[in-house]
Amino acid sequence: MTKPVALIVDDEKQMTSIVSFALEVQGFDFHTAHNVADAWRILNTYSIDIVVLDVMMPSGSGIDLTHRIRTLSSSIPIILLTALGAEKDRIAGLEAGADDYVTKPFSPRELALRAHAIVRRSNSRSDHDFVEYGSLLIDRTRLVASWKGRHLDLSDTEVRLLLALSGGDIVSQREILNRAWATTEIVGGREMVKTTIYRLRRQLANLEVEGLEIESHRGLGYSLNVEE
Repeated sequence: MTKPVALIVDDEKQMTSIVSFALEVQGFDFHTAHNVADAWRILNTYSIDIVVLDVMMPSGSGIDLTHRIRTLSSSIPIILLTALGAEKDRIAGLEAGADDYVTKPFSPRELALRAHAIVRRSNSRSDHDFVEYGSLLIDRTRLVASWKGRHLDLSDTEVRLLLALSGGDIVSQREILNRAWATTEIVGGREMVKTTIYRLRRQLANLEVEGLEIESHRGLGYSLNVEE
């Protein structure tokens, strides 16, 4: 079986060594880059299954690189490495299209397990795997959503959030993390869920979507309400 291939981008060589060793233990092959230019060259040369990307690098912003990666592919998973407490960077990364983030200092094994779960989930999608909830139709394979036959311009993360909530039941934040990000790590997770839900609500409003609403249930979680 072909090993998944990770691209690890960090200006600190010690950090790329730590991350690459942890991923190798989990069965990954990998490429490393210490600046944005080399990372972009690798992305355009090799088939990459996941990118582990530092946000702050002297050679360029990891957020900007996330934007560029999304112009290249909407399906390559991206995990951001951010400094503890850098909330604005985490929010900017999620808005740029990142799938997950891990704050420094972090457990290399936890990072590797998250990466493995994300890649496994990405590879396990069937060729024709649709979820229909009222007038909402989601293509799980391509992570594309439509409402009443109209395409919704949403990021992969936002579509996964819709998938996590589809069905009408109240879904706890921990379960949303499990369904949308393949983790139950609650430290920092609540903020990630709240940020993504806020962004999704805003995007649905910008798209003038009526009859599709994410409702908050204090102390319980969130539900997706569909009006026909």
